[in-house]
Order: sequence, then C-alpha cells, then structure tokens
Amino acid sequence: MKIETHVLGDGCSAMMLASRADELEQHEFTLIKPNNAPQPKDHMLGFWNTPGLKFAEKSARASWSNWSIITEEGEFKMSSQRYAYHVMHKESFLENCRIKAEMNDVKIIEQTDSFKTQPKMIFDSRPPKAGKNAMLQHFLGQEIEVDRAVFDDSTAILMDFRVDQTHGMHFIYLLPFSPTRALVESTLFSTKVLEDEFYIDSINLYLETHFNATAKEIIHQEKGVIPMGSLSPHDPKIPGLGANAGAIRPASGYTFVFMHQQIQRAIEDAKKGKRLKFKRPHKAIDVWMDGVLLTVLRHWPNQGPKLFSRMAKSLTGDEFIQFMSGKASWGIRMKVIMAMPKLPFIRGASKFIFSRPQKVVS
Repeated sequence: MKIETHVLGDGCSAMMLASRADELEQHEFTLIKPNNAPQPKDHMLGFWNTPGLKFAEKSARASWSNWSIITEEGEFKMSSQRYAYHVMHKESFLENCRIKAEMNDVKIIEQTDSFKTQPKMIFDSRPPKAGKNAMLQHFLGQEIEVDRAVFDDSTAILMDFRVDQTHGMHFIYLLPFSPTRALVESTLFSTKVLEDEFYIDSINLYLETHFNATAKEIIHQEKGVIPMGSLSPHDPKIPGLGANAGAIRPASGYTFVFMHQQIQRAIEDAKKGKRLKFKRPHKAIDVWMDGVLLTVLRHWPNQGPKLFSRMAKSLTGDEFIQFMSGKASWGIRMKVIMAMPKLPFIRGASKFIFSRPQKVVS
C-alpha cells in the first residue's frame, strides 16, 4: 500500500517534487493550494546548468556563458565553457512541472475549511518567516525595450554597483536578451523595503548614465522580497520542504539549485529505505561564512562592492559557480576568505559569533 503524502503549497519546490513523484513509487502525493496564499506572479529565475539541472533547461528563455560584476573600480569578467547561466520564467517552469506531475498521477487540490485529512506524511512548502529587522533581498525589475542598440547580449551583468548606495548594498542585475531588450533589476540588501519609485528611478537613471538610453517600452515588471539569514519555519509542527526547510542560501538568496539538491538527496535516501525527509542542503561552514558576510553587509553595507569584486577577481568562472552552488572545495573557500578585506571580516565574525543567531530552518 502506498504512503499517502500531502504537500502544503504549489510553488517551485512542491511542483519540482511532484514532477519527480515517479521516483518515489511508495508515495501517493497530493499538493494542496493554500486558500489564503497571495495570487502568484510570474518572475524570472536564474541558475547555472550544473549537473542535475539539465531538466530545467527546457524551461529556459536565454543563457549566457559570460557574466560580469562591475564597481566604480572597473568591470570584472568571468566565463565558463562548462556551465552557462540560464534564466527562465517561473510560470514556464511550473507549467512544465505541472504536466509531469499529472503524468505521475499527483493530485493538486484547493484547500478548503471543510477539508480534513490524516495523511501518513505531510510537508509544508509555504514560505518561512523572517524575524523582526531581518536582512532582506528586495528588488524590482523591468523587461524593457530601449530606444537604441546598447546592450552586449553575450554577457549577463550579475551585479553593477554604480548606483545609489545610501539605502543599503544596492546593485543592478541586467540580463540582455538582445542589443535593445533586457531585464533590468534594481536590487538591495537591507532591512527595509522601499517604495516602487526608488527602484524604477534607479533603473531609469542607470540606463541614462551608463548606456545613454531610455526605455521606450516596458514589457514586463516584477518585484519580490527574499528573506535572508536565520529564518523560522512557517509552521513548526509540520516538516518543511524547499525554502521552508532551509533551501535559501543565507547570504545570496540563491534558492533554485538548493531546492533541487534538497529533493535529490531526499529521493536518494528514500531509495535506500530511509524515511522521506527534506534537509537543509547547505554545509555548516557555508552557513557560517554567509552569516559573517550578512553581518558585514548589515553594519557596513558600503563594503559590499569591494567584497563581491574581490571574490570575482580571486576565482575562475567555474570556481565562482561552485561557490555560489554550494559545491566549493576548501581550496575555493580559502581563496574567498583570503580575498576579503580583513578588518571588516574580523569585525563581522566577532559580531556574528556573539550575536547568537537562531538556527536556519532545517
């Protein structure tokens, strides 16, 4: 007899699991859409197509083998011939997962007040909760068509720090789809979300200042907030899945690849006869390093451009991808540590150690 297994939520982690339900034949899955969830909005998801993520490539809209980080000091370019940086619409990915889930006989139902069940297993993929005054990654982006050909569509700009730094660490994320079309996002790491006008004005000023261009059409607009650092489970009584089980990388907000790693590990363990469980996919040393980095960015946000540019200079493209994807060797970690400005990191480490942060959801 199959194990009746329910998942609260129908976002990326829940649908990714549902699309692989055929690998967990002993389970009968039902996804439950929360009745109080906000209306889902489409936005772009970025990832490097590292081993295991080939399944997501069919949902991708574009990819780049070159990317850069830019500060007032200059542009730091990286590339990889092995792994390209891909971007896809969240809705496209969810739809592809939904099709596979239906093939796997996964039920997707609406939650109702009258709905009562006692499944053998239940997991909660609803978003975790951020504490008061938590560090946040917040952004607003626009896919735009500009008035002339100005973008280098061979290179993605992951971070351009040549913008206002008075509200926290602030950068522009720019994905060029053609010489005249790009997704341009204004992104901040801070404790306070700003009014939409700030991000929009930042995008327009950035285009005018660095490209001498103006948006003649806005095709799509997206915005979001990603909690960073220590998070609390949505419901402590229910085991988590995805971000609600610690998949968010504490200092970068990078999540998609870690959802996959978390689900992959759970499937492998289940095939060995272990109970299905979704564990935090991050190594303890990476969580500690991220905690120190977040502490530095909270107290000395002006150090942000220097931190990320030095990291870019110290690593090859493939090493950078491994570090961002949680696959760094000790050698790569030491390169990152040695590249960091020493005084801010010593101060950050001291503050982090004595702040006694609560555990990341796991």
